[in-house]
Amino acid sequence: MAKITPDLNQKTVAPGTLPFWQATVLTLFPEMFPGPLGHSLSGKSLNEGIWSLKKLDIREFARDKHRTVDDAPLGGGVGMVLKPDVVAAALNAVKDCPGPRIYLSPRGRVLDQVLVHDLVAAKGAVFLCGRYEGVDQRVIDSADMMEVSVGDYILSGGEIAALTVMDAVVRLLPGVMGKEASHREESFETGLLEHSHYTQPRVWNGIEAPEILASGHHRKIAEWRQAEAEKETQRRRPDLWKHYLMLQIGIRGKLIIICRQHMMKMRV
Repeated sequence: MAKITPDLNQKTVAPGTLPFWQATVLTLFPEMFPGPLGHSLSGKSLNEGIWSLKKLDIREFARDKHRTVDDAPLGGGVGMVLKPDVVAAALNAVKDCPGPRIYLSPRGRVLDQVLVHDLVAAKGAVFLCGRYEGVDQRVIDSADMMEVSVGDYILSGGEIAALTVMDAVVRLLPGVMGKEASHREESFETGLLEHSHYTQPRVWNGIEAPEILASGHHRKIAEWRQAEAEKETQRRRPDLWKHYLMLQIGIRGKLIIICRQHMMKMRV
């Protein structure tokens, strides 16, 4: 019987306790995990038990002596498709693992910061990493899987995409980045791209950093950063800028309604 393999570098969590978030990965290449997530802040937090990683080799559920996991597509065509019975057996083995079942696919919902926050709140996720031409659609439908894409391009498999989603989630977990405010001003958290950053020296190659940043006036610095974020979003991502403006109109409209309701109550 196939076993779920924990990452050997992670800290053993005390009985009766759970990590903040658990990633479960179904893949033909379990050695690809944790990969880059075993380093820096994500690796440190993995070792500290803030999040956990469990990985399962899909090939262990193959039923023939050759451990066959794929077959030719019905109707003909190039490539191979992962067999539904093999993938379904792997999914059944992790039925008690927390979080939504995610299939990494270019046809899926494009990953954004809203979805990342939803996954943080879900306390975990099970990632199915496809290979070849993908996975039999009947498995995806019967397991009610969420299809997620990391962009409009094609990768060799779902492993790199899964690592991307995991990294986006892990960095938001309590205790990973230290100060919670450190990610609140980042791109997409406020609906805008992040403002530009500068450090010492004040003058480099004859180019001076914005004078306001050395003023020590925190309110004016915050105003400058907000203006920069708006300017860069409008210039680089007009789609985001349009969405941001619509949100602001909605927020202002709600505030006007609340103020009017309050004034009416005061008159009564």
